[in-house]
Parts: sequence; C-alpha cells; structure tokens
Amino acid sequence: MPNINKANRQVCDVDIRSLDRKPVLFFETANTTTQALTGESVYATAKGVKRIAFANPIEGTITIEAQVYPFELYSLISGGVIETDAAYPEKAVVKADADGSLKVPGNAMAGSVFVYKNGEFAGTEIAGTFADGTFTAAAEGDIKTGEEYEVGYVATKASGVKRIAINNSKLPKAYYITMDTVEKDENEVLTPYKMIFYKAQPQRNFSLSQSSAGDPASITMTFDLLEDKDGNFAEIVEISDEAE
Repeated sequence: MPNINKANRQVCDVDIRSLDRKPVLFFETANTTTQALTGESVYATAKGVKRIAFANPIEGTITIEAQVYPFELYSLISGGVIETDAAYPEKAVVKADADGSLKVPGNAMAGSVFVYKNGEFAGTEIAGTFADGTFTAAAEGDIKTGEEYEVGYVATKASGVKRIAINNSKLPKAYYITMDTVEKDENEVLTPYKMIFYKAQPQRNFSLSQSSAGDPASITMTFDLLEDKDGNFAEIVEISDEAE
C-alpha cells in the first residue's frame, strides 16, 4: 500500500457504547473533538545529564465540545440514568372564580403553594390552606371573584419529562468510544478514519452558560482514558477500501 499524504478538517462523529459494545449514544453535531495522549518518561541522570529513560504508562483524555446536542449527553456524567418524573417550581397568575378560593394549575405539591396579590409575588403572603388542587384563603375577603393572584408552587410530573439527577451517589460509567472522521489526500480522495478508545470515563466537572447576546451556549465534556481488562487503550484505524 503506497504512502499518501493526507490532511484532516472534519470534526468527528462520536459513537458511545457500553463496555459490552451496546450502543448508548450516537452523537454527530459536535463542533470540536479532541484527543490528547501523553506518555512521559522519567530519567536516571549521571552528573545531571540524562542517561537512562523509563517510560511512564500512557495517559490521555478525549473532549467533545458542542452547541447542538441531545439532552441525553448530560446523563453520561451521572451513570447514564434518565428519570421520567420531576418536581420543579412554577409561578402562575390565576384568576379567582369564587370568593375565598383559587384553582391552582398543574399537579402542585402539598405544602408548596403560596399565594400573593397580583404584582406582589414573594411579598406579603395570603394565608390559607391547599387541598385537592384548590387554595382556600384563611380570610374569605383576601380572595375575590374575578381578581388575579400570583401563585408560587412546586409542580410534580410523572410523565412527559426527562430528568438527570446529578449527585454523589450517581457515578459516571466507563464507555467504549469510537470517533469517526475522514481524511483528504492530495488527489481529493476521502478516506474514513477511526479512533477507538477502549475505556473512557466522563469527568464530572463541566460548565454551562446562557446569554442573550454573543455566541449560543456550548457544553464541553471531557473523558479520561483508561486501559481495559485486556490491556487495550486506543487504536487508530484507516479504512482504505472504503475510500471514495
């Protein structure tokens, strides 16, 4: 096979699988994918001059940076678990249809309902009780038919939601990751090119930011590279018989 000069300018598609090779997430909208391997040496010296080298084990990381990504990507830092229920704060403006009471929207959690005059949210609370989806004022005159009130509550949902719990009991799993790209040679021929990482574990540190100006939000996820039980670490594969 002849040696041909090639170059790359194509971000990788990322195929993430469990260590038993079961697909977890196929991700093809990254803006940048990075692979960094290090294998430093230590040296025995004589009179301060390096004489004998000892190679340290290979270490490395791979990184995915994206602005367009599936919600499931977040789950990798939390063991890949996605829950299907959730509870979260809501704020609503509700018009009273009867003196002394309000219908609270959604599935409000007991003990989480607080009512205020319209425009006074988090100010002076209207005292009362909540049961069966209805808030009843302690003093009937505090809520009047046809008037609007601001309600703060915690909504609970058992369907139609996806939730990823990030805590110290849900630890990230290790994954078998392939990064697919293409190289172009001097004759404009494209050749598929794969980098295989046998055991990659997500780091738990990541950052998110949202802004009304500038670039869209992005997420960066970094994986530490480990050696698998068979001693495999990483491979680079060029598939020349599929070149177009």
